[in-house]
Amino acid sequence: MGLLSSLRPHRRGTALSGGGQWQWSFLDAVWAVFLVAVVVFLALVFTPRRGNTLAALSGAVQPCAASEVDLLPCEDPRRSSRLSREMNYYRERHCPARGEAPACLVPPPQGYRVPVPWPESLHKIWHDNMPYGKIAERKGHQGWMKQEGSYFIFPGGGTMFPDGAEQYIEKLTQYVPLKSGLLRTGLDMGCGVASFGGFLLRENIMTLSFAPRDSHKSQIQFALERGIPAFLLMLGTRRLPFPAQSFDFVHCSRCLIPFTAYNGSYLIEVDRLLRPGGYLIISGPPVQWKKQEKEWGELQAMTQSLCYKLITVDGNTAIWKKHNKASCLPNQNEFGLDLCSTDDDPDEAWYFKLKKCITKVSLAEEIAVGSIDKWPDRLSKPSARASLMDDGASLFEADTQKWVKRVAYYKTSLGVKLGIARIRNVMDMNAFFGGLAAAVASYPVWVMNVVPAQKPLTLGVIYDRGLIGVYHDWCEPFSTYPRTYDLIHADGINSLISDATSGKNRCDLFDVMLEMDRILRPEGTAIIRDSPDMIDKAVQVAQLIRWTTQVHDSEPESGSTTKILVATKTFWKLPLTSG
Repeated sequence: MGLLSSLRPHRRGTALSGGGQWQWSFLDAVWAVFLVAVVVFLALVFTPRRGNTLAALSGAVQPCAASEVDLLPCEDPRRSSRLSREMNYYRERHCPARGEAPACLVPPPQGYRVPVPWPESLHKIWHDNMPYGKIAERKGHQGWMKQEGSYFIFPGGGTMFPDGAEQYIEKLTQYVPLKSGLLRTGLDMGCGVASFGGFLLRENIMTLSFAPRDSHKSQIQFALERGIPAFLLMLGTRRLPFPAQSFDFVHCSRCLIPFTAYNGSYLIEVDRLLRPGGYLIISGPPVQWKKQEKEWGELQAMTQSLCYKLITVDGNTAIWKKHNKASCLPNQNEFGLDLCSTDDDPDEAWYFKLKKCITKVSLAEEIAVGSIDKWPDRLSKPSARASLMDDGASLFEADTQKWVKRVAYYKTSLGVKLGIARIRNVMDMNAFFGGLAAAVASYPVWVMNVVPAQKPLTLGVIYDRGLIGVYHDWCEPFSTYPRTYDLIHADGINSLISDATSGKNRCDLFDVMLEMDRILRPEGTAIIRDSPDMIDKAVQVAQLIRWTTQVHDSEPESGSTTKILVATKTFWKLPLTSG
């Protein structure tokens, strides 16, 4: 009762017919108005501000609490702990409802400084940028990392290769053509601090490393700080957010994924992702592992059912080669594997439940390892997958040439410092065919190509080019730690938040740009392209989140209908007052 009890109108006068009613005096009316005012005030204070955010906010957005320095809105253990543990569902993405995420600026940790530039960052990073020593303490004897003075040092080791990734890669090269140009895109599952993927960059192999947020909560953060492509992800109940037949090899070094559990759902997902003629590499359990003989037997039997060729079992490392046909099924197999229906789109992978059937992909032989062009030739040639789109080859060529010109304009006319060591981790929020990434391929950068889940599923073409990326919906936070990208590019940002059919907004520009701020490094660059009206709105939001801005005309061939906002995230530290 409390406050509400004290504000209840007093009974006045004589009871009217019917009983239980009374007349109201002027004082009663005053009390009632006061009560309504209190309720409205409390609602305004405690309800998150969304909707017309620009109208609701009059000053700069305030910083989050210092405890939120590594805020992960969709990988929050406070939320996950209440969810089912079946098939690791609780460790997958689970985002706050719209309006529930904090509308604040994530602060850097105390002592944060501009990251060590690439390629020096492969071997050392600033300790204070991620002052978490748990991995160094627990995995130092395996060569993962160690602290030396103001740095974390990365010797290049891993649990299954404590003597270093370079020696391990040399061992694999006996069986897998890692230095031939045939292999370009790899997936490293349960990657640790991603030294395997980091050292493969020397061979022009682009490995996307992933791991979940777990007791070693910063492993992906360490990988990204080092300048290695990495992503927060868990193989649980859903397909991974990648297209079918996308990776030239899949690697697991003690990733502890039970590949044959749940009727083989996880190995079936690996099969969906692995390009025909590609390689599956598993080091550690269950390969010839004591007390896991049953699991090792099941893994061998299931790979045989999938017609994978076992190349070698070298100690605790097993390597298979996938067949280069569309599918070897139906065949006799103890797992009862069968083909998915023709209605299944194997590229659907955004919040899409795992399937217990094998996807049959068209053009499998044309995009197989050995059939697709070697790197770097594959970067500039439209793959067979592009031809599935109407006029796909022509669209591919036009997109490629367009982005060559735009990137040149960014450098020469807008002063964007592409090509310097300070810009290493780049994100393209609306990648289409990956034209931007192709245009900067000669620079010391890697690009996370994001294909919005509500747009045409062109990510397979991007992988055919030898580039990497993920599906994502920008009305939700991205699965990465704060301060992990040096440059973020958004072409047509309005299309990321609006519904293509109705034209109505699915979410707010403010929310998307606040998320960009979360994942952008201090002094990092954001480039936004859109109509003049949309750029005006973006400038307003940029001022609220403390970015410095410059608005430019677009390159001449783009016409007057497009403006370009080039913004810099300011480097501020707690405590920060409104300004």
